[in-house]
Amino acid sequence: MSKPYNVVSDLAELLELYWDDPVAFAEDMLGFEPDVWQREVMMDVAQYRLTSVRSGQGVGKTGVEAALVLWFLCCRPNPKVVCTAPTRQQLYDVLWAEVAKWLESSMVKALLKWTKTKVYMVGHEERWFATARTATRPENMAGFHEDYMLFIVDEASGVADPILETILGTLTGPENKLAMFGNPTRTAGVFYDSHNRDRARFRTHKVDSRNSKRTSRENIQMLIDKYGAESDVVRVRVYGDFPKAEADSFIALEMAELATRATVEPVGETLHLGVDVARFGDDETVIAPRIGMKVFKLKCYNKQDTMVTAGWVIKIGRDMLKQFPQLRNIEIKVDDSGVGGGVTDRLNEVIKEEGLRNWTVFPINNGSRPTRKEEEHYDNRGAETWADLRDILQECFSKHLQGEPIGIELPNDERLITQLTQRKYRMTSKGKIALEQKKDMKKRGLDSPDRADAVVLAFATEVRKKAGSWGR
Repeated sequence: MSKPYNVVSDLAELLELYWDDPVAFAEDMLGFEPDVWQREVMMDVAQYRLTSVRSGQGVGKTGVEAALVLWFLCCRPNPKVVCTAPTRQQLYDVLWAEVAKWLESSMVKALLKWTKTKVYMVGHEERWFATARTATRPENMAGFHEDYMLFIVDEASGVADPILETILGTLTGPENKLAMFGNPTRTAGVFYDSHNRDRARFRTHKVDSRNSKRTSRENIQMLIDKYGAESDVVRVRVYGDFPKAEADSFIALEMAELATRATVEPVGETLHLGVDVARFGDDETVIAPRIGMKVFKLKCYNKQDTMVTAGWVIKIGRDMLKQFPQLRNIEIKVDDSGVGGGVTDRLNEVIKEEGLRNWTVFPINNGSRPTRKEEEHYDNRGAETWADLRDILQECFSKHLQGEPIGIELPNDERLITQLTQRKYRMTSKGKIALEQKKDMKKRGLDSPDRADAVVLAFATEVRKKAGSWGR
């Protein structure tokens, strides 16, 4: 190891070299060799304001937290770094001790002074520091103001929401950052929301203990044998998954996320276009193209009238025909409720005027009765179509657990996944399943599920078929 940095003038070199590269800083200055997931997280923290990591146990969360603390201290002028955790033991005996360990053997230890509650830049104790604050009261997180701030939250699932909300309220500048890490123990709260309803705002990561070279295979197998592969204990401690979805969540997060990680060939002669037409100014008109079991990137538009929406549907259909010469048919499934009826009418006019052979429009009224007798336990056609997609996801997920390919591909679209997995259901007085109304979703602070509805429409069919053969 070369001679340690020991003068403040060396800071200029650190700032220039490692401002946007905490990975290189960790390797060069700390001797810390990050795993692939750690590299991805560190780079996200450098480039984005909000990062959230859920993981199983023993994957190396504390090490990457410590590396980020030291990087930010050395590579930002007059920074403040605030580290917190739910308990004093977790904060001081684990995280703060990890910071001390990496600092002591680093190339920058002459620049920084470590104490039991603070690490500060020599000669700049009042403005240039990292501090440890237990997450017991919101006021512990308040009062910090600086151009460059980084909050590190360890075991974030156990930190009370008022404290995390205080932190979020403190992040007022473009270089004010938050990085949350933890086992996903609760299905509610700020940390849970960062991977669900608010995931479009965060850079999110999931780390499975089985994929980490740092974990004990023997311990993992012990947990699986003791509690069961699908138990909440194993889900949280090993897979890095939240506990099983609440009973009123219609589509489980794990199934939707799995489908975004799949790669499926677009097999079949039919292009399916699901079209959800916006009803209000803030809602989106969304077109979801599907071939076989592959859903392509969604086309989303705001404030488009009936004529323009119909034009986009025709253009997308023609573009897909050029891209996939095997296509022979185009089936357009339109939410025909409300303003969608105008799009249906205009599409039928264009298809007739242009002589578009094998183009068919299927108007779908979500408020109407289910179309199949065996589905009469659903309250309406909308719930029936959502159930069709959920059944496909469930079947593909079950096959995946048996070692088979996933079998369905959804676009990796954060808003889509949030909308698919945050819609609730209830039992009506007649014992039928009814989906949560869009107005009630908005009351909970959620978007209208326009993207989810478009994908659901892309899979809508009059005859139930097994997953893997839908619409082929």
